Amino acid sequence: MLLFFTLGLFVHFVFFVSIFDIYFTSPLVHGMTPQFTPLPPPAKRLVLFVADGLRADALYELDENGNSRAPFLRNIIMYEGSWGISHTRVPTESRPGHVALIAGFYEDVSAVAKGWKENPVEFDSLFNESKYTWSWGSPDILPMFAKGASGDHVYTYSYDAKTEDFGANDATKLDTWVFDNVKDFFDTARNNQSLFSKINEEKIVFFLHLLGIDTNGHAHRPSSRDYKDNIKKVDDGVKEIVSMFKHFYGNDGKTTFIFTSDHGMTDWGFHGAGHPSETLTPLVTWGAGIKYAQKVSAQQFDDAFLKEWRLENWKRQDINQADIAPLMASLIGVPFPLNSVGILPVDYLNNTDLFKAESMFTNAVQILEQFKVKMTQKKEVTLPFLFTPFKLLSDSKQLNILRKARSYIKQGKFDEAKSSHLLPYGFLAAGLLVALFLLIQACPWTYYVYCLLPVPIWYAVLREFQVVQDLVASLLTFPLSHFVGYLLVFTVGIEVLVLSFFYRYMLTAGLIVFAGWPFLTKLWTQAKITSLSWTVFSLLLAVFPLMPVVGRTPDISLVMGAGLLVLLLSLFAVPSLIKRKGSLAKEELLVHLLQILSTVLSMYVVYSTNSSLLRKQGLPLMNQILSWAVLASSLVVPLLSSPALFQRLFSILLSLMSTYLLLSTGYEALFPLVLSCLMFVWIHMEQETLQQSGISCKKKLASIQFSYTMDITQFRQLYLDDIRRAFFLVFFLVTAFFGTGNIASINSFELASVYCFLTVFSPFMMGALMMWKILIPFVLVMCAFEAVQLTTQLSSKSLFLIVLVISDIMALHFFFLVKDYGSWLDIGTSISHYVIVMSMTIFLVFLNGLAQVLTTKKLRLRGKPKSHHM
Repeated sequence: MLLFFTLGLFVHFVFFVSIFDIYFTSPLVHGMTPQFTPLPPPAKRLVLFVADGLRADALYELDENGNSRAPFLRNIIMYEGSWGISHTRVPTESRPGHVALIAGFYEDVSAVAKGWKENPVEFDSLFNESKYTWSWGSPDILPMFAKGASGDHVYTYSYDAKTEDFGANDATKLDTWVFDNVKDFFDTARNNQSLFSKINEEKIVFFLHLLGIDTNGHAHRPSSRDYKDNIKKVDDGVKEIVSMFKHFYGNDGKTTFIFTSDHGMTDWGFHGAGHPSETLTPLVTWGAGIKYAQKVSAQQFDDAFLKEWRLENWKRQDINQADIAPLMASLIGVPFPLNSVGILPVDYLNNTDLFKAESMFTNAVQILEQFKVKMTQKKEVTLPFLFTPFKLLSDSKQLNILRKARSYIKQGKFDEAKSSHLLPYGFLAAGLLVALFLLIQACPWTYYVYCLLPVPIWYAVLREFQVVQDLVASLLTFPLSHFVGYLLVFTVGIEVLVLSFFYRYMLTAGLIVFAGWPFLTKLWTQAKITSLSWTVFSLLLAVFPLMPVVGRTPDISLVMGAGLLVLLLSLFAVPSLIKRKGSLAKEELLVHLLQILSTVLSMYVVYSTNSSLLRKQGLPLMNQILSWAVLASSLVVPLLSSPALFQRLFSILLSLMSTYLLLSTGYEALFPLVLSCLMFVWIHMEQETLQQSGISCKKKLASIQFSYTMDITQFRQLYLDDIRRAFFLVFFLVTAFFGTGNIASINSFELASVYCFLTVFSPFMMGALMMWKILIPFVLVMCAFEAVQLTTQLSSKSLFLIVLVISDIMALHFFFLVKDYGSWLDIGTSISHYVIVMSMTIFLVFLNGLAQVLTTKKLRLRGKPKSHHM
């Protein structure tokens, strides 16, 4: 049994990892030849301003008084430069946005698990191709462009990561820091001959990353005064920097300025998906090589933005975000980034038709180089009869297109150039054939694992064919109508679980069916109060999946209300503890009072922190200390309580609720409380079903205690009703995950949830806290099921096999639904769905162990521990 258990875990682990190797390996290729326009560029230097998190409408629209929030940039639009909307692609996050801007390609899908900190692969960028690049801004963005740069010519200047504080009084200081340091840099250059000579070179870039707007948007939302005032400060800062550049270089007219954003932001202060407020970003360009403002009488755009912004008379030119990289490369005359897929927006260029045509030709050759390298690599590792070249771009057609374009350029026809036993031996032979096929194609070693793993698995299945026959014979003993009915119900139940991953209201539908369960059986006549409680709490829990995931307004009063309900339940237990006698009773009363105090402290910290942040006074240190103390004690204090079944479960609930309150911002604070109430009733309901099924192992719940050593002789054989119990477990586990949100959605990540613990930007610490918040309901379900197993004498190994079947059927659905394109919302959702069901068995083992520790272990405040028996 242990061998099959280990093999099962290994197989699931392999398939768990496989999607990342199959879907999320880097598509980028290397080995291309750099391509650049042979003509003199219009600019010697380029200044790139990126206002992180700035929406297009927030910059272009007029305020309530009819004035622009960015008068300097609006003046550029009307008199000096060209403007438009830069259409970003999902995921609308800082890292992929900057990669598209500076490297010209949309984020490598293998970066989905890398976050902000490192490059999954090396890639070329405008900075790498420049003579020198100096950059100022966030420590989360700048290093990734310096890390992959060849040589030592990309210089970064970043503030400390701790200054990225969402609870800070004034986030505009992040932008002020950048502007001030740029000014100091040029002041230093005047007295430093080496530096002075470098910044007077050609083909140089200055990058100013401005994070204040994004920080204020997350903390206060884009509709806030803080967000809008930050735009004005950025506009003032850009004006000062532009004036300084002109003065420093003596108005030589050789500087190009580009102002844009990496992504926008939703009304509720988040980004990552594909809402227009996230994908529409501003683009304002002016200076050397850029067309001057053009007044027009009509424009070809379907949206109503021009009229809303009162810019209908100034020509708007929209581009894709990746197009900005070749535009910048063309302006300063450096090779186009090798991995760029951007198309040069020639309408932004103020230059000769020859220069535009040559630049477009260079752009086409640079993109074609990637195609040729990728085709060569694919051809080398594919059997000749399996390789089919792309007919539209055969070698001969490539040459013809390039020759024709070059001929048009030479003839001055520039418009024409711009287009775009026997059994084991049989399986052994099959394995060798598969391995040989993979070897010929030079496949990576992981492909051998994926293709060869089914061989021993099917061999093991056929060796145990008698077991399969016995199972089929057992199923045939059921009447056909019953068998079809059970199969139909099981199939519908599985499909409801699958659909609930996409449509959360399916959980509501399932819980409504659960609410009617007692009325479809004899449970209603057998235990009316218990059945009524089950129905009420099932319907209450069914409300939560209907609540909004994103865009919800924080409501601390609901968190306080949940805390008061927890206190009220806690106080009901105090009289019974006081009536008890003996030192153990006093110890249990002390533990209970300690948990009440912990709940009160959590409520105080939540209220106090929220008030402090509203006053922009940051997170009080004492509140931060108390929050971490409550979190640290939440897994220890329950071990001090009595191992009696309901006392221990109630103690676990109180401890975990104290932490959950600290991580809540609204209605979700009530979720684990309602879920736990349903779990308590579920334990009683399962006791009633035992009597209904005629099983003679029913005990009084009040006399049952958790014990770490279980008497395996009390375990019984599986009954049909145990499949329902396993299904209930899986359903409640899914509800625990998705009851109040979707963990796959970056867009639904509520930063305010962790403000009681920290406000300084730390993605991994914040992510760990959010993950613990998600796991708390999961732990509550598992602890309740520990009680169900104990009271029904259900073997955990038997349960494991049933859950394995359910989760694997679900996994078959999600394996074919994994995406490697679209937003991080889409990609992350498809990955997390597959990961959740595939890791359910592995995760179940871990959480089952945690639940066993929480329910069975007993710590003493003093003296030796006393053993407890069933």
